[in-house]
Amino acid sequence: MNPDKWPDIKAKILSTFTVLNQEVLENAQEHEIKEIIEFEGPMGKIKLEWIKRPKVLSKKTQYSNRIGGNVSVDYVFSENEFTYAMTVYEWDVSLEDWQEIDSDKFANF
Repeated sequence: MNPDKWPDIKAKILSTFTVLNQEVLENAQEHEIKEIIEFEGPMGKIKLEWIKRPKVLSKKTQYSNRIGGNVSVDYVFSENEFTYAMTVYEWDVSLEDWQEIDSDKFANF
């Protein structure tokens, strides 16, 4: 998703719908920032997750040829390039859990 659209989507949700929860989570281990908005819309309870991660430039696998040896992966992240993703969830009353829906279905809002 284009990062320029996120502020517009967020502003539209905040001005139009009843916001139930809004938070920003930072995960230092995975080098990501996740912004979550839960709101009551025409389709019921909806949760949007906007995730910003640094672009992975390379990864190197460390291993030994010994049986039972440890394996680790070292990632090299870009400092100025990022990837963005938006995930849309709908609250399923029967399962009492969030179910991911297609972003195109949400685009018709």
